[in-house]
Amino acid sequence: MSLRPAALALATVLMTSTAVSAQVQVDPERLNALTRELASDRFEGRAPGTPGETLTVEWIAEQFKALGLEPGGPDGSWFQTAEVSRTGPDGPAVLTARAGDHTVSFARADEIIVGSDRPVSRITLTDTPVVFAGYGVSAPERGWDDFKDVDVRGKLLLVIVNDPDFGAPEGHPVANTFDGQAMTFYGRWPYKFQEAAAQGAAGVLVIHDTGGAGYPWSTLAGSSTAPDLDIVRADPDKERVAAQGWISSEATQKLLQLAGLDLDTLRVAARSRDFRPVELDGVTMNIDFGQKADRIQTRNVIARITGTERPDETVMFGAHWDAYGRGTPKDGDDIYNGAVDNATGVAGVLEIARLFAQGERPKRSVVFISWAAEETGLLGAEYYAANPVYPLEKTVANINMDSLLPGDDIDPNIVVIGAGKSDLDARLLPYATREGRRLIPDPAPQAGAFYRSDHFPLARAGVPALFAAAGFTGHNEASRQYVSGAYHTPKDEWMPDWTMKAAAADVQLIYEVGRELADSSDWPQWSAGSEFEGVRKQSEDQRRP
Repeated sequence: MSLRPAALALATVLMTSTAVSAQVQVDPERLNALTRELASDRFEGRAPGTPGETLTVEWIAEQFKALGLEPGGPDGSWFQTAEVSRTGPDGPAVLTARAGDHTVSFARADEIIVGSDRPVSRITLTDTPVVFAGYGVSAPERGWDDFKDVDVRGKLLLVIVNDPDFGAPEGHPVANTFDGQAMTFYGRWPYKFQEAAAQGAAGVLVIHDTGGAGYPWSTLAGSSTAPDLDIVRADPDKERVAAQGWISSEATQKLLQLAGLDLDTLRVAARSRDFRPVELDGVTMNIDFGQKADRIQTRNVIARITGTERPDETVMFGAHWDAYGRGTPKDGDDIYNGAVDNATGVAGVLEIARLFAQGERPKRSVVFISWAAEETGLLGAEYYAANPVYPLEKTVANINMDSLLPGDDIDPNIVVIGAGKSDLDARLLPYATREGRRLIPDPAPQAGAFYRSDHFPLARAGVPALFAAAGFTGHNEASRQYVSGAYHTPKDEWMPDWTMKAAAADVQLIYEVGRELADSSDWPQWSAGSEFEGVRKQSEDQRRP
């Protein structure tokens, strides 16, 4: 990867102070054993709000306690409790489109995946007009508005996944309007759902394609029966559309043909600042399905080591504990164990906690968090960002661990998700260089991985984030096989031939970066022009000596 000049200068300075070898080392066998246990069937896939959650969070807390750490949650607890809304399918769904006397039916999961975050038992849209709304983006700071002055209230929107400049060739008028091949938050489905609600739409379906989404339709279909979780909202009817989900490209084409339209032609039209929403004249959609709706509590697990000199300053390590619980069976297996994603990350945090516990007490406080409900919208981290246990203004950095691949072969490349967004890359660089390794940016930036893991809610609140060595980015053959064959399926399970030498090497480097920050007085910075730079600067006075 290329570093900006300021970051390169910082990396040069840090190189001179990097220890030749660490005094304490990550244990590959321990890392493997922790992963094996957390990914075992007894945790039932670690779904929030299930008996599997109770087993999971209590087990993690026990590991922290055994290491001698302090409870880090509110009121001396190991846990931070968040109340969330849970909805899930209850019975079949009717999904039909009508144009005159012609009616077309769609199969749930195979062609359309639909649900609702509104806490009600039935969702019904009757004879709802359908509008193709381009990418569903309103981004005035980038000079982009897909909605213009068109009133889409009460209508069902079809929107394209990813950003308007995704895949645009060099020289195209919209090339690099957003971040080129790298997906921004505008390209993510949670944003598109939120913007559709802000526009007053009745529903929204994101048009899937594997390149733009970053994963195949089978990944969505496999988890389609899992409950949806959302933070409890004061006015869910205002903040969430009635029906939201995905539609395959093939089903989209079938729907558009009812109005004499073509998806490829509309894709070309949508890649323009002048695009205006296109109503499917004479076409209406009927959606009807029942759902179970209730509220549950889910818990972040938090442990802490109090700093000796600056206890009010916090270095944070985090990894989400949840997977998908029990879902659609694959080859007779209905437990989505989430071994790589993310038992490995939790195991990595536990190993880093062990190294801190066995070493000298750090000057700054160090907090270890196992986040809840990442797979259903980063909800544990979202809740923490809104209700921080430790002030975000004095949170030095949030170091995230999400998906480490097993194996003995240490990849010379370390993938940095969101490369160049902060100077934390430069702080990692000398440790990687010492081991003969190099940093590379995300080779699949179109998947928007920086906006899909637990550091993101805190990044939006200004906390610098480091997310390195991710396993799902497709940067090598092992990663590609995992993404195509196991990611978010029951096949993501621990295997007896697993070893963790390579993962341990990655975790070791992450530990050393965090240890350096915990013993320093430095404050990592967002890079100039980063979307998070402004909010961090607003609290700059609170970090001055």
